[in-house]
Amino acid sequence: MIYPSGRAVWAAAAGAIPAFLIALALPHVWYLGLLWICLLLAFLAVDAAAGRGRASLNATLTAPPQVGVGGRFTLHVAAGAGARLRRLQARVGHDQRVQPLAGTGGALPANGGTLDLEFEAIRRGIAGFDRLWLRWQGPFGLIWNQVVLPVDRKVAVLPNVNSARDEAITLLQRSALADGHTRKRAGQGREFEALKDYQPGMGRRMIDWKRSARHGKLLTREFRIEENNNIVLAIDSGRLMCEPVDGVPKVDRAVTAALLSAFIALKGGDLVSLFSFDARPRVSSGAVRGSPSFTMIQKRAAEIDYSTEETNFTLALTTLSAKLDRRSLVIIFTDFVDPISAELMLRTVGRLTERHLVLFMLMKDVELETLADMAPAAPEDVARSVTAGDLLRQRQVVIGRLRLLGAHVIEADHQRLGPALVERYIQLKEENLL
Repeated sequence: MIYPSGRAVWAAAAGAIPAFLIALALPHVWYLGLLWICLLLAFLAVDAAAGRGRASLNATLTAPPQVGVGGRFTLHVAAGAGARLRRLQARVGHDQRVQPLAGTGGALPANGGTLDLEFEAIRRGIAGFDRLWLRWQGPFGLIWNQVVLPVDRKVAVLPNVNSARDEAITLLQRSALADGHTRKRAGQGREFEALKDYQPGMGRRMIDWKRSARHGKLLTREFRIEENNNIVLAIDSGRLMCEPVDGVPKVDRAVTAALLSAFIALKGGDLVSLFSFDARPRVSSGAVRGSPSFTMIQKRAAEIDYSTEETNFTLALTTLSAKLDRRSLVIIFTDFVDPISAELMLRTVGRLTERHLVLFMLMKDVELETLADMAPAAPEDVARSVTAGDLLRQRQVVIGRLRLLGAHVIEADHQRLGPALVERYIQLKEENLL
């Protein structure tokens, strides 16, 4: 693409006045006023021809592979050509997950350096820089040569879990599960730990009668909480989960809670996998173990995108069940409105609970609760309050049916979703239900 520069526009405007005066003063030689325009056009043609150099252009974008929500990072733009280009400038195209702090472009250094652009990550996901505009002037500065180069630079915008990680460490220390040191309680767990002398108050089922007869004294078996459990974090990213709660989409709050529980589970020695779905399955990570694997779970969580499609629970949960070859704790982050919309989900959950331990994580509908409890000031407020109360009752019907099917359900405040999940996970593990 070629277009005139500001210098060419001013030069053309400056030549128009003498041409007009010549036409007035010397009408018989009016064509002499066009000499300046013809001369300018000749310079423009030379400038355009001399400034061509797309074939020799090369450009690179360098950015960190990942950044947390609210974090700032620098995008380095490097571009050049075989010949020296006059006033080389660049501008990048980006999506809505990042915002520039001081513009999206500028002039590249003449000595071949890089253009540094500052961005701030404002939304979770995979931020993309997909286009790079480059323009430069010809030797006379009359023409801008501009090209658009396709680029593919991705930056994973991860949820900021620093505060959640601090809270997780506190919960770990309280439950004595940190660094794989599980709480050792007699009679709990299925993994044999050691033999110990019988103490008054211990249950008879804990006595090892054969070894007691061999040693001539009562000995009891001590067990510990089993490790190596399989934990699946299934996140619904459909239309209902993308609605905001207190300014943040529900799916983002679910991802943060899932990462908090993944951090706890990996610390405790369990296997963790991530699964997301809307109208069809989306992200599916393999099971990983160990604290170093938390970074990989974070990266896969950034791939969970926002969707406007209705959730297909039958396809998603059936696909997930086919992937599981052993008993697992399946934690499902989702939302529903009424029993009709949740009917297919209930049918699929009934088959899933036959083999696995299923835990539903729901966020309280603060808006409905506020409408139901609000004192009416007009007849419309009464109708609105009755409708909200009816929707809340229908929601409780679905929760009750889930519990009858054998699923565990936690309905927590959106700010307490992560801690509530961690506390239930630790409780299930200590009660040997995994």
